[in-house]
Order: sequence, then C-alpha cells, then structure tokens
Amino acid sequence: MPDTDDVARLAAELVRLDSRSFVSNRAVADRIAAELGGFEVERLDYTDPAGVAKQVIVAHRGPLGGSRGGVALSGHMDTVPDTGWTDDPFSGRIDAGGVLHGLGATDMKGQLAACIVAARGLPGDVPATLLITTDEETTKQGAKLIAEGSALARRAAPRAIIVAEPTGLVPVRGHRANIDFIAVAEGVQAHSSLGTGRNANWALVPFLLEMKALAGRLREDPALHDAAYDPVFSDFNLLLDNHGAAVNVTVPKATARIKFRYSRSIDPTPVVEAVQAAAERAGLALTVARQGPPPEMPRDHPVVRAAEAATGHAAETRPFGTDASELQALAPCLILGPGSIATAHSPRESVAVADLAEGVALFRGLMQAA
Repeated sequence: MPDTDDVARLAAELVRLDSRSFVSNRAVADRIAAELGGFEVERLDYTDPAGVAKQVIVAHRGPLGGSRGGVALSGHMDTVPDTGWTDDPFSGRIDAGGVLHGLGATDMKGQLAACIVAARGLPGDVPATLLITTDEETTKQGAKLIAEGSALARRAAPRAIIVAEPTGLVPVRGHRANIDFIAVAEGVQAHSSLGTGRNANWALVPFLLEMKALAGRLREDPALHDAAYDPVFSDFNLLLDNHGAAVNVTVPKATARIKFRYSRSIDPTPVVEAVQAAAERAGLALTVARQGPPPEMPRDHPVVRAAEAATGHAAETRPFGTDASELQALAPCLILGPGSIATAHSPRESVAVADLAEGVALFRGLMQAA
C-alpha cells in the first residue's frame, strides 16, 4: 500500500535525524521541506533562549482562505532528550512485526510523517495546510511564532487545526495549559568546611514549604478541581537544581522550577499570586512564564463531531499540554493522532506502522470532509 510504505519510510528517516529540543532542528526542517513539492512553503527562523538556531515551516497547497479554509494539520519536529536509552535512539529500526523504534517514533516523528503523507495525497481542490513547529517539548516558541508571524497561515485561514499527538486515534477536544515558575536563590560559594560561604538552598526552604502546602491545596480543595479532567486536580510539579555544585561546596545558586497545569475552568490567578507572595517573603527572584491559555473546543463543534464519527470514540479531555495552547490563536484545535503516549518520553518509544497508516487515512478524511 503506497501510504503505508510512504509513511514508514519518512517516519524512519525523520527518527534518524537528531532534533532533541536543545539542538538545532534545521536538518529535520530541510528534510521535511524536501517532501513538500508542489506546496507553497514558508520557513521562519528564530533563536531559542539558549541561542540555538531553530526553524518552523508552514506549507499550503490548494484554495486559500475565505469559505474554502480547511482543516490544517500540525506536528512538532523536536523530541525530548534520549534519557535512559541503551539501544541507538536514532536507529529508525522497523522490526519484523512492523513496529518503528527510536526517539520520537510516536512523539513526534511518526505523527509528522502521517501529517505530511496525508496532506500530499489530497485532491488539488481541497485545502492542504501544514503547520510544523518545534520546541513543543519546552517553550512552545515555534507554535507561537507561527501563530503570530506566519503570513501564509493567515492567508490559508484554516477553520480548524488538528494537532497531531499520540492519542490512540481518540479525539481530544481540550487539555490543560501550563504556567512555569522559576524561583532563584543566591548564595556565596566557598569550601563548606570554612564557614565563610552561604548555601543558597537554605533560602529556598521557606518557599518550598509554602509550595508544598499549595500543592496539597490543589489536590484537596474541590473549588480548585475540574471534574471534566482526570485527574481532577491541577499538576504542580517541582524540580530542584543546584547547577552542578558539589556536596563539599556551599551552593552559590539554587533554582526551584514548578510547572503548574490548569484547565479552562480554573482561574490561575490565586495560584500565581500565592507563588509570587511566597517568593517575595523568601527573598527569591521569581520568573513567571505563561504559555497560551488552555484550549477547549465545544462538544458540538463540526470537527469534533466529524472526528467522533470517523473514529467511533467520544471526544475527551486530557491533562497534558500541546502546541494547541498557542495555535488556537489561528483556529480552534483538536488533538488527535495514531500511537500510544504510553511509550512516549521513554527508552521504549515505538509505534506500529499500521497505526501511522491508519492516521494518514483519518487525517485525509477529516480534511476532505471539512
């Protein structure tokens, strides 16, 4: 079957290209652009906060905008780091059972290949728009650039966007979005035996105690719950970083990072204010980094209904986040794609080629039905 062969080939080739979020994705962008013959292609460059060169792609073929605005497809080029892998994470190996293995196989190289093959196979009179981002796993900066700066996306004017993610082909009409808190304590570095330094960790302790209480409140207070989500409580995940300091050194810098995920029905303002007040009391420098608001399509949206009919699954909500939080500025977003999130972000990442081919057919059908 041509679609099966095409999606297997392209997905494997993309897995073999390193696009972990902390490296440049230009090689993947070049490879994708080479697959888009006959499309108008817009390539937008930017530099991430670490100074790494990145690029996103918008591609379109067929009628533009107006009453013919169609359903766009979106996927991201970056992957998480290869933590825990013992096999080659960039092998792109397809085993005898037809399963693709490697970093990004299901999140997100397989999804990207399915989007591209689906769009290429559309009749010429059907709008085919691709919004291909990067840094989805970190800052959503690529999606934000497309939403704010792509002239081609504005001209294509899609009526809806399918954001490809491994949902097991279950349509997801809404998900949480996140606010990141970065609290930094400063100390004085010295040999810890001398008594002349100041350990920055001790300045974090009062703040962390308040954050622990706030995390407990998010779990326990029904007023902060959303029954439409599982779990009903918001995520409030803490990471501590001593920036490589040794145990015999008074820590000169200590950073607490907290990812707070909330759904559309939850007002994040009290949480933000509580974190800001705690940081001020502890004398910490605090950065609050907001992504776009939580996306949530109405249950009766035509694309939601079409996806439910095509998949046989009722649309759900999920606790994770995607580029939809930024891309919704262009059009309402539905999250949908082949493969399971169960192996994503793990050293066992894999996806069945047959599932990717099923995704191609589903994407193409929804684009033609729009």
